[in-house]
Amino acid sequence: MSESTETTLVGTGALIEQLLRGEFICRVTNEDGWRALKNNSTRDRVETYLNQINRTIASAGEGEVFFCGYLQLGEVERKVISSQFKDICAGLIPLVEWLVLVQEASGQDAPLSEGAPIRLTDLQARIEDTPAFREQLTKLSHYRLFGSSSTNVDGQIKLVFKRLVELGYLTKPNSEKQIYIATGKLDYLYEVIRFIDETEGLSLEAQAETATQRDLI
Repeated sequence: MSESTETTLVGTGALIEQLLRGEFICRVTNEDGWRALKNNSTRDRVETYLNQINRTIASAGEGEVFFCGYLQLGEVERKVISSQFKDICAGLIPLVEWLVLVQEASGQDAPLSEGAPIRLTDLQARIEDTPAFREQLTKLSHYRLFGSSSTNVDGQIKLVFKRLVELGYLTKPNSEKQIYIATGKLDYLYEVIRFIDETEGLSLEAQAETATQRDLI
């Protein structure tokens, strides 16, 4: 192993492991790692190491979110990417419906973005007070992505948020408080939506941003 590779592994090993696990590095999920990748010197060292195993640093959200991609695409790599893309597409409808619900119930003009806090108790209260929001939550919570069998708002919303943390779209900094923070993986999701919009004309982004159409099917 070369001296430069050893230096990279010692200095940024945990960060490289995160990238190789498929995690998204942003200011919310790992501020130290995010700052390291914003540094050209460190990023170049990580990139040099990843290139040796046919990986590269990819980004989303105008360079504010980092994840691991393939350097060159062969048959095996294409199959992996195809599988990952299908998984994301399978969850698009419930994810977009959740984004629409949060935007509408919170009275926000723009869709949820990285760093935005969500106070679960406040959101839950607004949903419980509005029949249309309760209906939206029940519908999206029963999608396979979330798989709720609960018939009440409390059970449905807590399972949805727990699942979104597992998927990396939200983080919960303090286990004692019901406050969640949106991560940069949402920016990646928006880019996927834009890509599908452009190639298949589904207008998912417009539906998420304007919150004018609740049923995507």
